[in-house]
Parts: sequence; structure tokens; C-alpha cells
Amino acid sequence: MRAGFPRLVMNADSIDTEGFRANVGIILMHDDGSLFLGGRPGGRGWQFPQGGIRPDERIEDALYRELNEEVGLRAADVKVLGSTRSWLRYRLPPQYVRRHSDPVCIGQKQRWFLLKFAGTDDRFRFDATNEPEFDRWRWVPFWDPVREVIYFKRRVYVRALHELGPLGFPRGLPPYPEWWPEHVSPSPDNLKPASTRPPRQHR
Repeated sequence: MRAGFPRLVMNADSIDTEGFRANVGIILMHDDGSLFLGGRPGGRGWQFPQGGIRPDERIEDALYRELNEEVGLRAADVKVLGSTRSWLRYRLPPQYVRRHSDPVCIGQKQRWFLLKFAGTDDRFRFDATNEPEFDRWRWVPFWDPVREVIYFKRRVYVRALHELGPLGFPRGLPPYPEWWPEHVSPSPDNLKPASTRPPRQHR
């Protein structure tokens, strides 16, 4: 993990040769350690803000554009604590594969950012685009997004939270909740941080 922005400019095609679409993911943390979780319109579940990187768009520009489009915040409302060191990927289930794209999009590769919220709750707005990503939101305990997000994104959420969480909890991550084994596959990729030993946790 590192503070600031990775030096990255996308090529002309934001879907790579393997079929993964470049994307930014945003973990927005409150002073008390809780995380922003947005509800998708029509009761389609909950997730962190995320969005595609446009062709030839700098990753920092994509981050702030998506932050504004999806939740109405601007750069002055947040402080960047850090980003994941590399892309985190997930594959789409067959029914969600975007076969109309060229090349075909089979999933997402994401650079995740941890942002400290520096504004007030009345700053959130969801009407910046004609098709809002969210129509409701709430602050939730640190691990809750893992069980709230759609199943095929859970592994990426676990990895992003483990890698970036120590920037918000330098004394150790919050303990796993009781439901953890039921919603997270007990594989090494899920239960260990992306690059270091399992994190210390508050007890």
C-alpha cells in the first residue's frame, strides 16, 4: 500500500487483452472507523463506490470524477490515505459477461483507494448523473461490506480491506464479526492481506 496516487495513465482501450476493465474502487472512512456503503437503486444490494477509468484518463482524475458522480463529494471533502499496490481482479459470472464489448469484458481490475472523509453528511448527493449509482447510504462497521456486497465481489473486498485497513487502524484492524466464516471462503487469498502477514486485530 502507498499514500497518494500510483503513476498510471490508461492506454487507448480501458479493457485489457485478457478482458478485464480498468476501474477505481473507493473505501470512504469516517473518523470513527465506519465505512460508507451505498445502496443501489431498485434494491440491487449495497457496495462501495466504484467506476471505470476512461481511455487515457489519469487514475487520480478517475478517482475524483467517480467520487463526485457517484456520491457528490469533491477533493476538498476527503483525504487520500493510500491505494492498493496492484490491480485487484474479479471475474463476472457468465450471465453478467459483457459480450457486446470489443474486446469482451469478463471482469474488472481495480485500484482501490482508502479516503478519510473530511466533510459533513449533508455533502452526499446522488443526482450528478442521469443514472445514479446509489439512492441511499449508511455508515457501517469495518467488515460489514463483505457480507453486503454481491457474492462475486467479496474476495476483492476482503483483499482491499486487509491491505488498506492498517492505514486507518494503525494499531490493528477491528476483530472479525461472528458471521465471518459464513460469508467468506476460508482460502488464503481471502483471509490474508495482499502482501504481508495476517493483520493484528483489536480484541
